[in-house]
Amino acid sequence: MFKSWLIKSSLNRQFKRSKNAGLKAYFQAQIQLIDLPIKQAPLLALDLEMTGLNPKLDQIISIGLIPVIEGKILLAQAQYKLIKINGSVGQSAAVHGVLDQHLLQAVSIKKALQWLIQQATGKVLAAHHASLDLSFLQQAISQHLNEKCRLSALDSLDIERRRLLRCQSFIKEGELRLGKCRERYNLPLYAAHNALTDALACAELLLAQLAADSGIHKVKVSQLLR
Repeated sequence: MFKSWLIKSSLNRQFKRSKNAGLKAYFQAQIQLIDLPIKQAPLLALDLEMTGLNPKLDQIISIGLIPVIEGKILLAQAQYKLIKINGSVGQSAAVHGVLDQHLLQAVSIKKALQWLIQQATGKVLAAHHASLDLSFLQQAISQHLNEKCRLSALDSLDIERRRLLRCQSFIKEGELRLGKCRERYNLPLYAAHNALTDALACAELLLAQLAADSGIHKVKVSQLLR
């Protein structure tokens, strides 16, 4: 209950402080989602690909989004955008496969952020290793929309970490990677490091995690947000 109050207070402060109409609508809608049972909350699985792992130095090059409504993954509503960057993708292309020529017709980061905020309004974000994606988004919003904000999301990595620690005293290196987590739920192997594919992989993993927890219907969004 106290955590719910803290989250709603933070969202309300951000709603009042924000001068960006899209962000104001996003934060206002988030307040209404916090106390929903997790199985009733509309979700938006998210994944980013970047030129590196430092949000202050590196850039977002692609975003994948997939809605999850009432426990169903809406593939027909999946969306993917490539984003223009300053300079070259460099050696990061070896990880995500996006080349400089792929970005010739990409959208600007400002337009991509406006689109993402619109798509996320009224939904709870979900990602695997959410802290990394959110740190890039917060940095980009600050730089390109001139708004400092704090975003939150369901994190399938964090959910899996807590589940494993209930059964064992420590977690081996690599056990919390997306593919490794999916293996434990007998989910199929997907090629990694495409934003849309990884968003789908996260959505499937999250639903499997929720289905495996018999008491999850009692859990509210606020209890799982990170």
